[in-house]
Amino acid sequence: MAKFNSFEEIIAWQKARELNKTIYYLTNLNNAFSKDFGLKDQIRRCSISISSNIAEGFERQTTKEFIRFLYIAKASAGEFRSQLYICFDLNYITKSEFDKLNLKITDISKLLSGLIKYLDELESKKS
Repeated sequence: MAKFNSFEEIIAWQKARELNKTIYYLTNLNNAFSKDFGLKDQIRRCSISISSNIAEGFERQTTKEFIRFLYIAKASAGEFRSQLYICFDLNYITKSEFDKLNLKITDISKLLSGLIKYLDELESKKS
C-alpha cells in the first residue's frame, strides 16, 4: 500500500475537495444553472465521486483495491470534464470559469494517473 497515513494526505483528494466546493458554489450562483436540476445534480455527483472514490479505495487497505477505486475516480473526472463543456455551451459558466475548472480537473486526472502508475509499479515488485 502507498505510504499515506490517511486519504486526506493525498493531493488528488485535496484538489477534488476544492473542486467540490467550487462546483457547488457555481451551481447555486447562476440562476439558470441552479434550475437545471438534471445537469446540476449530475455534475455535482461526478465531482463528489472523485473525492469519495479516492477515500473509499484508500480505506480498503489493499493496493489492488485502491488502484481499482482510483480508476473509478479517474473515470468520474472524465465525466466531469465532459459535463463541463455542456455547462459552458449552455452559458451556465463563463469562459474564465470553464478554463479554471478544466485546468483543475485535468490536474486531478493527471495526479490520479501518476498515483495509479506508482501503485501499479509497487504491485509489480511484489510479484
